[in-house]
Amino acid sequence: MRETEMVEPVRRHLESLGYRVFVNPDGADYFDVVVRRGSEVGLVELKVADWKTVVTQALRRRGWGDWVAVVLPRRSLAEKAVARRTAPRGTRVGVWYLSRDTVEILRPATPFVLEGEVDPFPDPKRWLLERLAIADGAGVAEPVTWSVPDAGRVGARRRSSREWRLEEFPEPGGPP
Repeated sequence: MRETEMVEPVRRHLESLGYRVFVNPDGADYFDVVVRRGSEVGLVELKVADWKTVVTQALRRRGWGDWVAVVLPRRSLAEKAVARRTAPRGTRVGVWYLSRDTVEILRPATPFVLEGEVDPFPDPKRWLLERLAIADGAGVAEPVTWSVPDAGRVGARRRSSREWRLEEFPEPGGPP
């Protein structure tokens, strides 16, 4: 199975929940699937094989949405992703898998910023909401510019996912 084959079942699932679905909206594959329902933004990472780093990858994207989920092609891979030791916020990443042509939820995605918590990343989400409004034709005649600002950059180069550590995403009020 390829990631492109996972798109349609995921799209159908999310649309059935009332989301507007944007597949690879930036054209650079930084965001696999972005969904919007009102001001709620969700991000979905599709992974065929690299289940060991997908939760870290999802956490890296968390500033742009309210929640993030990963979709794997088999339940066994999803179970491995759930069982993998993660930082506290890693448990907020939804873990879904495909059962035939249907999305099954092993762990639901929960908001990264719970009620009463301060959002540490308000600007990226605002930036993405603006782009989605333009892409959705919200009365703006300008083209969408998708160059994701500071998307994992260190100086002039982009960080590889191997350089990201879950400890960079501590629970508020917890140890750094």
